[in-house]
Amino acid sequence: MFKFQEFLGASVAITIIDVGAASMGEGSDAYAALTGYAGTTLYGFEPNADACRLRNANATANQTFLPYFIGDGTARTFHECENPLTSSLYEPDADLLARFQRLELPVKQRVPVQTTRLDDVGLPRVDFLKLDIQGAELDAIRGGPNLLADVLVVHTEIEFIPMYRGQALFGDIDVALRAHGLMFHQFIGLFSRQFKPVMYRNDPFSAGSQLIYAEAAVYVRDLAQMDRAPREQVLKLATVLHDVYRSYDLAAHLLDGLDRREGAALMARYVRSLGAGRVVG
Repeated sequence: MFKFQEFLGASVAITIIDVGAASMGEGSDAYAALTGYAGTTLYGFEPNADACRLRNANATANQTFLPYFIGDGTARTFHECENPLTSSLYEPDADLLARFQRLELPVKQRVPVQTTRLDDVGLPRVDFLKLDIQGAELDAIRGGPNLLADVLVVHTEIEFIPMYRGQALFGDIDVALRAHGLMFHQFIGLFSRQFKPVMYRNDPFSAGSQLIYAEAAVYVRDLAQMDRAPREQVLKLATVLHDVYRSYDLAAHLLDGLDRREGAALMARYVRSLGAGRVVG
């Protein structure tokens, strides 16, 4: 599939914040499709020192990674787990996790840390916010009201059950983001696990009946707001929807609204480029 800004024949600058920026491998970042654009700037926050150094070692000129604990701005305890990717400002709920096959998250040590609010890191206006901080996502949201006032897309890990004691769940995240003028768009990577003692086909990692978490819940700026948004903001959101999520129909819908305001014909050309057939309505 073509890149959106290649279709557009113009560049729009996109700013990304990645909270919980440990690398899962080359090209694995949720926003990887955007990093090839010359106008993309990336700021990442990763408290694991080794993971942060690795990101900076492989960073391009427009990418910066800092070892901050993003949260509510208070002093907290960081729970370092045997698997660093599951470490959290919240303690794993061992009693609940023990009910499932192979879902334990053993804690190696507890470390006092100072958290930093998103609104206090001194970043410019942000278009794409990715959150993956093991149950502390609502803390980050509450610490960034000014940043969230303008963000176009939030890509956040969510849990459906409290894997960590006291953490916010999907419903809490949904209410908070809708209060900031964002609307739910889609889930990515729904994850389940079997309750003990069942072990389907002798595989403890097989899917079970209980949804536990999603790799991401994706939120976009409310469409009523996008109807009045500046042209550049519309094109930024269309870029993300096309390149990252393949949400071609919503990208076309945004372009249609822009065409109606400007008397252009971007949407029809876009749909033809997709090979999506005729336009109705």
